[in-house]
Formats: sequence, structure tokens, C-alpha cells
Amino acid sequence: MINFDIIEEDKQCTIKISGKLTKETIRSIYPKIKRIKEKFFLIAKVDCVGLNSLDYAGALILADLSASFCEKKSSVIVIGMNPNFKRIMLFARKNLRQKSQVVEIKENFFVAPIIKMGKNIVDSIDSFVFFLSFLGESSLQFFRILLTPWKFRYKATAVHIQKSGALALPIVALTSFLVGVVIAFQSAEQLAKFGANIFIVDMVSISMFREIAPLIAAIVIAGRSASSYTAEIGTMKITEEIDAMRSMGFEPIVFLVLPRIFALLIAMPLIVFFADMIGIAGGMLVAKSNLGISYSEFIVRARDVVATKQVLIGLFKAPFFGLLIATIGCFRGFQVTGSTESIGRYTTISVVNAIFWVIVCDALISVVLTEIGI
Repeated sequence: MINFDIIEEDKQCTIKISGKLTKETIRSIYPKIKRIKEKFFLIAKVDCVGLNSLDYAGALILADLSASFCEKKSSVIVIGMNPNFKRIMLFARKNLRQKSQVVEIKENFFVAPIIKMGKNIVDSIDSFVFFLSFLGESSLQFFRILLTPWKFRYKATAVHIQKSGALALPIVALTSFLVGVVIAFQSAEQLAKFGANIFIVDMVSISMFREIAPLIAAIVIAGRSASSYTAEIGTMKITEEIDAMRSMGFEPIVFLVLPRIFALLIAMPLIVFFADMIGIAGGMLVAKSNLGISYSEFIVRARDVVATKQVLIGLFKAPFFGLLIATIGCFRGFQVTGSTESIGRYTTISVVNAIFWVIVCDALISVVLTEIGI
């Protein structure tokens, strides 16, 4: 006799198994297994407290079900399993993995690109669906935190502001200073030919405040913080710390994602303003050394030609960049599965995605602002 009860709640399911899971009883639960394998869950719990008999056939069924959940990027939690049953499960899982590796598709010159393209399309669709689920859960937890602000992790947010913001200032300063120097140096050579030396102030100031400094700062933070977020969360997932948090009743989104998102939302405008100042300083240095424009002349000219809106536009972009970087970094961290090799792969993906979407976001904001005449 076997009892195989399935309890579904939102994106979570609990499978309670009791009785004998053997070759004589598994036939009766095939329809339930087929139905549950077709669905997607963020968390799948397998409760084996009442399981009192398990043979190799039953272990293969459980191993196949667990593998199906893992392929869909679900978190699988098995509780209450007898140590002897665990040994049978490990043996069945090993044999199942070996059998799956034996099945190979013979690829030729024409078939291989089609198969690869198909795999990429399926992976992209799965990733997109998982991202929508992650985004929806994060938004839900965000609104819950607004209603219960005392549950928010203020200390953790402050720590991430320090790690992602304050500790990033040296590399942001160096990058912005060098970019400001390069822009001013290239402009000085051309402006000197026409005797329009003073216009170097306009070029450096407006470009740094409106476009260059926000974009450079966001790219540096994307390479630094997105990779860090993915590696940290990915490591926690591999070591099953996230599963342990869920089993203890803690919500990983609240504890891991929201503090990082809020940290970059707060830190990015400050980082961008800092990058503005350092970039302008680099331009002032070149204007002084190459064109003979004093620091006081540079500042007076900048005050006259740079409208307040130019500074505010750059600062307006910063929170959007911070939101993109933190969300992508955390999302890719939750996608990590299997081994430490997966951490490196998803860390690379998160940095590339973060930089790409920062540039896309910057382009969209620039087009919109230009169209409305700002």
C-alpha cells in the first residue's frame, strides 16, 4: 500500500509519501508523477517521514522526479528519509545519471547547429519564465516590506551600501578621472586649431554630467557588484543555505535580494555625483596644462553653461542603473545549480547582462528625454 499525496500552494508543492514504495506499488502512482512533472515549482518538498519500505524501483522513481525538478531550476528539499533509503537513492541517482549520459544524438554538420539553436531557445524561454517568477516574487515581498517596515534588514542594507558603494569609490574615481582626461585631451587638440579653447569647458562638463559619468560609474559597478551578488548567492545555493533558510521559515528574497537592491538604489546617485566631480577635475587638469585655462575660469564658465537639468538628468539615471544591476546580479545567483563551475558561468553572464541592459537603459532614457526636449 502506498500513499502519494501532492499539496500545491502557489509555486510550491509538498509531496507526502507513506507506506511501501516498491515495484509492486509504483504503478498506481504513475499518473500523479506524470502530472506533477509537467508543472513548474520554485520549491518542491518531498516528505518521506511515513515511508517504511523502499526498493530500487521506487528509488529510481524518486530520483527521476528529483532530476525533473532540478532541470526546471526548482529547489528540491527531501525530509525524513531513512539513512538506508538514502543509500539506495544515491545508487539509483548515480545509475540514472549514467543512463542519461549514454543516450547521445549523433550529430552531423547540418544537424548540430539546429540542435544547438534549439537548446539555446529552450534555455532562453526557461530563463525568461524563471526571471518573471523571480521579479514577481521580489515585487510582492517589496510591497509586503512597505506594509511591515520593521521587518526590513536595515543593517544588512547599510553593509551592502558600504561594500557596493563606499569601497567602489577608488576604482570609480580612477576610471572617471582617466575618461575626463581623455575627453578633454582629444577635444583640446581640435579646439586649439580654431582658437575656441574655452569651449572645452562646455564639452567636458555637459558630457560628463549628462552621459559619460553615469554610464562609466554604472559599468564599473556592474562589473564589481553584479558579479559579487551572483557569486555570493550562488555559493549559498550550492551549499544549501538558501534551502535551509526556507525550511526555517525565512524568505530568501527579503534576506538576500531586497537589501542589495535598496543598497544600490541609494548608493548609485552618490557614486554618479562623485564620478561627475572627478571627471570634471580630470578635464580641468588638461584644460590648465594644454590650453592655459585656469581653474577659476573653468569653474566660472561651467557655472554659466551647465544648466541644473544636466546634472539632474545624470542623477535621475542612477537609480535605474542600480536597480538593473542588483536585480540581474541576484537573479543569476538564484539560477546557479550543480557545481562551482556553474558559479563562474552565471557570474560571467550576470556581468555581461548587467552592462548590456545598463547601456540599453541609458539609450532609452536619452532618446525619451531628447524627444520631450529636455
